[in-house]
Amino acid sequence: MVRSKEVPLSEKAKMSFFAHILELRKRLMISFVAIALGTLVAYVIAPSVIKWIADFYVQASNQPDVKLAQTSVLDAFVLRIKVATYGGIVVSSPVWMFQLWRFITPGLAPKEKRYAIPFVTASVTLFLIGGAVAFMTLTKALGFLLSSGGVEYFQVISATSYVSFVTIMFIAFGISFQFPVVLVFLLLARIVSTKQLKSFRRGAIMIIIIFAAVITPSADPYSLFLMAIPMYLFYEISIFIGRMLKR
Repeated sequence: MVRSKEVPLSEKAKMSFFAHILELRKRLMISFVAIALGTLVAYVIAPSVIKWIADFYVQASNQPDVKLAQTSVLDAFVLRIKVATYGGIVVSSPVWMFQLWRFITPGLAPKEKRYAIPFVTASVTLFLIGGAVAFMTLTKALGFLLSSGGVEYFQVISATSYVSFVTIMFIAFGISFQFPVVLVFLLLARIVSTKQLKSFRRGAIMIIIIFAAVITPSADPYSLFLMAIPMYLFYEISIFIGRMLKR
């Protein structure tokens, strides 16, 4: 009987490393294609989206005839490309989030891998809800910022900088609303336990408030509290889910 040669550990490590690289390449390619297709769709509707976003500025300024400024010949085109790219990332988020999940969770047990679709669905839904909350606070945040100087200014705000500000607000709230998804993932991976989360409530409140104060670009009290309060509620919901999962 001929014995098969055992592969040395170093060779196994190399094979494992290259397998991970190939897996990463595959996931990235699928994600890039999805984002590119989403960007094409977003490019078509970008003018309507830009007008909708600009309406928040008009409401906050209390000047119905106010307009955003175009400071260079390329501004309009660059703005449309930016909005299309951001929109493409949002539109394709179910695809690239699923690819990300499949890449970072090979170590989970088969029973736990079945949570892939619920996790991706929850991530996308919470991100969009967070973005919706950002737009709910946008008029108040802009009003606070525009009037914080205490005097009347002749405002010349470029459309590009304004849309960048709104995008950062949208992303900041979207990321903050991923909080329960991250906590439940840590519970599933047994990195933290429900007992630890319960005992860390006071510290969590402080961290949430500091995080909300730092990540909100407007630094206004409306945005801070409308981010911090849901995050703490998500913390309590994660503890409840941890109990159900017996973690």
